[in-house]
Parts: sequence; C-alpha cells; structure tokens
Amino acid sequence: MKTDPAALRTVLVTDCGSTTTKALLFEKTGEGWRQTHRGEAPTTVEQPVADVTAGALNAFAEVEEISGRKILTPDTGQDGGAPFLESGEDGAHGIDLYLSTSSAGGGLQMTVAGVVRQMSAESAERAALSAGAIVMDAISADDGREDHERIQRLRQLRPDIVLLTGGVDGGSQEHVVEMAETLVAAAPRPRFGDTLRLPVIYAGNNEAVDDVRRILEKTAQMAVVGNVRPALDAENLGPAREAIHEFFLTHVMSHSPGYDKLLRWTPVPVMPTPAAVGDMVREHAAGTGQAVLCADIGGATTDVFSVFENRGGEPAFNRTVSANLGMSYSVANVLIEAGVEGIRRWLPYGIQLSEIRDRLRNKMIRPTSIPQTLEDLWLEQAVCREALRLALVHHRSLAVGLSGVQQQRGIADIFSQTASGAGLVDMMRLDLVIGSGGVLSHAPDRLSAALMILEGFELLGFTQIAVDSIFMMPHLGVFASIHPEAAREIFLRDCLVNVAHAVVPVFPRKRPAGSVLAEVFVNGEPAEPFKAGALERIDLKTGTATRLVVRPARGSIDVGAGPGMPLDREFTAGLCGVILDGRNRPLQTAPSVDEQAVERRAVMAGLGLIES
Repeated sequence: MKTDPAALRTVLVTDCGSTTTKALLFEKTGEGWRQTHRGEAPTTVEQPVADVTAGALNAFAEVEEISGRKILTPDTGQDGGAPFLESGEDGAHGIDLYLSTSSAGGGLQMTVAGVVRQMSAESAERAALSAGAIVMDAISADDGREDHERIQRLRQLRPDIVLLTGGVDGGSQEHVVEMAETLVAAAPRPRFGDTLRLPVIYAGNNEAVDDVRRILEKTAQMAVVGNVRPALDAENLGPAREAIHEFFLTHVMSHSPGYDKLLRWTPVPVMPTPAAVGDMVREHAAGTGQAVLCADIGGATTDVFSVFENRGGEPAFNRTVSANLGMSYSVANVLIEAGVEGIRRWLPYGIQLSEIRDRLRNKMIRPTSIPQTLEDLWLEQAVCREALRLALVHHRSLAVGLSGVQQQRGIADIFSQTASGAGLVDMMRLDLVIGSGGVLSHAPDRLSAALMILEGFELLGFTQIAVDSIFMMPHLGVFASIHPEAAREIFLRDCLVNVAHAVVPVFPRKRPAGSVLAEVFVNGEPAEPFKAGALERIDLKTGTATRLVVRPARGSIDVGAGPGMPLDREFTAGLCGVILDGRNRPLQTAPSVDEQAVERRAVMAGLGLIES
C-alpha cells in the first residue's frame, strides 16, 4: 500500500471500538480532501466470533454498498493477506491505504507504580494517560496500603502493561527495588495470551536499572527507558510513552483475537483510539494557537483532553480518562458520584428519585438501548451534564504538569501539584471546546449538545462550542500521522461542527436577577441588553463573519476580557449564533423540585428548545 502523501487519493480508516467498528472513506476530490462514505458493524472481538476482522469486513462491505466503490477482493483476505483491491488508474475501485485505531476489548489497560504518589507515580500516570491508556490503579510506597494489599490488587487487575518508576537519577535505589520485588511477588497475568510474560516498562532511577532487571527479567518482558522524573524539577514522559505504544502493538494487540491479521493489513501501526483523538486535539491547537478542551463521552468512559499554556507560555497537552463515568455501562457510577438529586436538577419535569434510579439501572442492564420518549432523552442529557462535570473535576486534578520532554517546574510546584494543576486549566482562557461521543455527536439538535457542554463544563468568558460530527477524530488522528494536511482539511470541513459561541460573564452574586450586566453590539448594531440570570440566544446567519462587542455595566463584571473591560471579538457564526448566559458560576438551582422543573423549562424556552 502507498504511504507517500502525494500519491494518496483514497484512504480507508477504521476505529475498532468496544461495541462498534466504524469505517470511514477519505477521498481526494475536486474540492480537496473530504470524508465521503461511512459504514458501521458490531465489533467481533468477543465469543462466539472472537475475531475483530470479521466486524471490520462487515463495516467495509457497508462502505462498498453505500459508495458503489469496489474495495474488497473476491476472497476477502482468506489467505491471510490484506483483503483490499489496489486502486486503479481510473480511481473507481480499490484503495491506496488502510489505517486503523482500536479501543476494542476495553482498550489499553495499565497499572503504574512509583515510590512517591505525588511525584514519580503521578508522572507515570500522565505518561500512560497521554499514550492512550486507562490507568486502573497507581501504586506507590506511600499509598497507605500493606504489601499484601498491593500484591492482591495487582493480581486482581491483570493489566496489559505495568509502568514502573521511582527515584530521581542518582538517588536512593531501595524503594524502587522494593516495588520491583512486589511486582514479582504478585506475578499478575496479562489479560491476553496465556503464555505471555507481563510487559513491564522501567522508567525510574537509572542507577537501579541492573537490580530491577535482575529481579524482573525472569517473569516479565522488560523494556528500560529514560526516567520519567530524572530530577525533582524535571519531567520526561516521551520515552515511556513511546515504549507503551510499542508494547501495545507487540504484546497486547498481537494477542487480541484477530488483531494479528488486522496488523498485517496496514503498513502503519494501529493506534489506541484515545491517543489518536489526543493527537488531533494537539494538532488543531498547534495549528491555531488556541486553548482547546475536548471531551469524548462514551458508554463506559469519559476522556478529557486539553491544551493550555503553562507558566512558561508553552502549550501543555493533558489527557485524563474517567474510567467509571459513561452513558451506559458506567451510568450507575455517574448516579452514585453525582447523586440522584444532582441529576434531577437538570430535568424540566417532576419525577420521583426512585424512578430515576430504576431508569438508569435499566440503561446499564441494556447498554445499547436508546431513548424512546422525550423524557428519556432529557434524562440521558442530564446524566451527560453530570458526567462532563465530574470528568472535568478529575481532569483538573491530574492536569498538573506539562506533557513533554524535560519540562521544567518550580520547586514550590513539586510539593503543591494540585494547586498548579488548578491554574493550568483556566476556563476564562478557553477558546474552543469540542464535544464528542454519541450523546453529543448524535443529539437530536445541535443546540441541545451546546447546552449540555455549556452547563456540564460551566463555561466562562467567550468560548466557541463545537461537536465532532460523526465521531471522526480517531480516524483523523491516525491519518494525520501520514498526511497531516489532508487530515486537517477534513477535520475543519467535515468533522468540526461550529455550533455556537457562548458569552458567560462572572460578576458578584449580589447583583439581582434581571439587572443589566452588559450592552451587546452585533456588527455595530445594538442587541437586547445582557441581563443577570437570563439565558438567551442571538440568531446569526451561519458562516457569516461577525463582530461581537460586549461592554460590561460595572467594573466588577468580567465578560471574558478582564473585570470591567469590553469584549471585542470577530468570528465566523455557527449554526446556533451566540448564546448569552447570565447565570453566575458555579451554577445554582432552586431548592424545591417543582421550582427546579420550572427553572429548567425557562432555560430551555429561552433558547427555543421548547415552547415557553
């Protein structure tokens, strides 16, 4: 297959998810690179099929049927080779390149181990998360557990890969050697491959390498890379991240049902789905210079990606995965963490708490079901708001350092990392928020998706709200590794849907509801005054160049440009214009159930989602 970007005309990309395998066709047309056709099929990584390529072939067949383009060979790869026809000179059949990402089988599941929880173990966790892994546990010498408890925990988890860290280069070796001995005592078996030795990456004190290797080499498949924390004020995540990707391909994917065939079909390494999404977020942030926040909310997990400037003025990428927050498999966890009252506050109708619990438990039992009534839909969207809120709290707690090689920090940050992380994700500096996942990408209307993001993340200042049209970002992330220009072109034209721009001021709570917060001018023309407590929308023609000026009524009001300073922005209008949200942060709801329902109906009516 072709990998030269100049020679590419037709590229087929799949994302093999936990439940669905999605195939997209990217083609170079007379209008440039576009996403042209799409096919889906159930993922077949589990019994009775236990071969991921079966689901992939079904998705390819749907793309063939919809596009009318012959893609598969008559024998469909029965000889073990790639099942694709090579593209002909007429451009009417075959493909030039096949690529894939994967999160099937639960994705890449890892355990990290370090000496100090808030230093080496935390750096290891960031390395694993940025590589696209789900971190099931972070074990450290100071985590308060006894040795037998750590051993039992490791045996229960059965991680795909263990990342072992600890100590600065040239420092004490005792504790990191003890962590290696704990790992040997536990002898955890990996999820896939009964005869496979557990992949272990050592990224700790360089002077302890020989002792750690001697302890682990008989029971583990080892890789030794540079220390993730070579000094107290430095972090080096790149080598560990690359080793994780290498082990993912050679020791995880190759032992998953059918992946040995899938790996032979593509000349490019299969990427973990979250890593591909993260690459696309980073690519867009680097190309635009924007501060970006992206949430991918799935059935079992919610991933949050962010790019904000660090204290040195450099863009810092962070990714977290909330493995217990999702819309179906993990919906009961959202119920537990948010509380049933926390979910009910978003509903525009009265309902008993017991009924909310029953409906959400039924959703967990039948994870592939979709809402059948308007009330069910509103309940699902209420869960989405709480999952986004909780996932952002989790993201803030872990986005405490820079993801990159030899990132410098001050000594004060070493001992107060949570505080430094809280300063990194600054919602007032956020330029673009992207929502992805079924509940957002496939919402009945884009305005509902914008409202879920606005309220779930409690946006501040001036922010563009966008959604991933059909969950295309994983496909584009792996495509960008070959042809970044084409991937960016498709991302902007077919993937990123510009929904709306939101203005959310911050002001003292003593201002009464209905009082004027600011004057608003659109393209030089005055609009209705911006009032406290109100939620309104200004309609604009989609795609038109727009200038918005918002002038605060008081010096204590910050509309996104600083206290008392006017906001003056030029932008391209989205599908739903500009949303003016005069509700102060954090959002507060009425005390009684009836009042909450009335309040929610007023909010939705203010945006035109329901009749007033």
